[in-house]
Amino acid sequence: MEAVQLALTREGAVRFEVRAQPRARASRITAVRAGALVVQLTAPPENGAANEDLVATLARALSVGKRQVVLVRGGASRAKVVDILGLGIDEVRARLMAALA
Repeated sequence: MEAVQLALTREGAVRFEVRAQPRARASRITAVRAGALVVQLTAPPENGAANEDLVATLARALSVGKRQVVLVRGGASRAKVVDILGLGIDEVRARLMAALA
């Protein structure tokens, strides 16, 4: 299984790329493709709804609060960059792999 490419920022956040797929049947993490986490979202890509759904889906999968999931780049794109605050890189990797299993 391919692994998500995780990086630690200067501020101590764990950063990774996400490929969002809006208007899916369920909001869930489905795969890793080219080092990016693939996340299906039920919300449409309108008025920030898909971004809110993405934050909620990642927060649920990682067992963190929504405020700990920060959309860094890609607000209007399917390709996004996300920071996770308050967890170490190994913990994020383990929780993402558990969500994929």
